[in-house]
Amino acid sequence: MKINIDKIFYLLKKENATKSIFVNYMDTLNNPFLILIACILSLRTKDEMTYKCAKRLFELGKTLQKLLKFSEEEIAKAIYPVGFYKTKAKNILGISKDIIEKYNSKVPDSIEELLKLKGVGRKTANLTVSKGFEKPAICVDTHVHRIFNRIGYVKTKTPDETEFELRDKLSAKYWKDTNVLFVTHGQNTCYPINPQCQRCVINQYCEKNI
Repeated sequence: MKINIDKIFYLLKKENATKSIFVNYMDTLNNPFLILIACILSLRTKDEMTYKCAKRLFELGKTLQKLLKFSEEEIAKAIYPVGFYKTKAKNILGISKDIIEKYNSKVPDSIEELLKLKGVGRKTANLTVSKGFEKPAICVDTHVHRIFNRIGYVKTKTPDETEFELRDKLSAKYWKDTNVLFVTHGQNTCYPINPQCQRCVINQYCEKNI
């Protein structure tokens, strides 16, 4: 079965579903460093909690120089209770130091260089490149991975595998919109368990229901 991916993107955009408060917040940042740190905080943490903790952290400082004035314990306190908050606090300070020392205080704009920073995985690197630098990148999280497999567009076992498949199959014109559209759809309709197929706008194009 050939998946009508153009129609799927059209319908998801047209649906204009309610975005989480964190997704909306990310749209306001417009700063590669803040996007990078916010994405790190979001790992293994629900959007509502990430939003609160990111705001609290950025009240301490919105530049890597300002955040470095605080101790690991102070950073950890600000971002608690995001998942693995102690490890993330350590990584945030380490990343800030590395950017200053190795990248002349500028966040690297390539996935390859971002992956050299401790605590930065492919999802975070792709989102930073896409949203922070307006460069082509595909940010694949569990929602994106789940839905693309569910509709039958890819047959992969991990988000990283999905990313590489999408890089080969999906037109670059859709890369930037992929994360927001599919995360929003996953949070509102296409749940991991008991997806709400009866009210899904792309139901007729989904392999699960054909």
